[in-house]
Amino acid sequence: MNKLNKILNNRGGTLIELIVAMVVISIALTGVLLVINYTTLHSADPVLRHQAIAIAEAYMEEICLKDFADPDGVGPGSDAETDRDLFDDVDDYNNHVDNSAADQNGDPIGRLVNYSVNVTVVDQQYGPDDSLIDGLRIDVTVTDPAGERFTLTGFRANY
Repeated sequence: MNKLNKILNNRGGTLIELIVAMVVISIALTGVLLVINYTTLHSADPVLRHQAIAIAEAYMEEICLKDFADPDGVGPGSDAETDRDLFDDVDDYNNHVDNSAADQNGDPIGRLVNYSVNVTVVDQQYGPDDSLIDGLRIDVTVTDPAGERFTLTGFRANY
């Protein structure tokens, strides 16, 4: 009889204790899963950002290597220089838009077709007021497939 009393008195947790334990574990598990989900969703962001930076740098280098003034006298926005492969000076790139990253001939660059590029060129003068130098400010804005925008700004002086 003594053994039977020991077995009957050796109880587990109550139903309420079991429910509370399940709620605590589920809240903790939900928090951990949210962190894992966030990390997984944003794991490609650095790659997209580095590709956007590389695209912007390539466009900026191409633009800055062009002449400051138009060598053939054809002004910006004229019909003669509407294609990127015909651009011969920095001003020709003003308001240039590529819906996919492209090389200087206008051919899409591999798998970077989901990146869009927008270039603006504005006049800007440099130096002290008594000896101003004509210059240009160049903004290359790249939008990655996730919709994040990256703008690279460069300056070109008439030297």
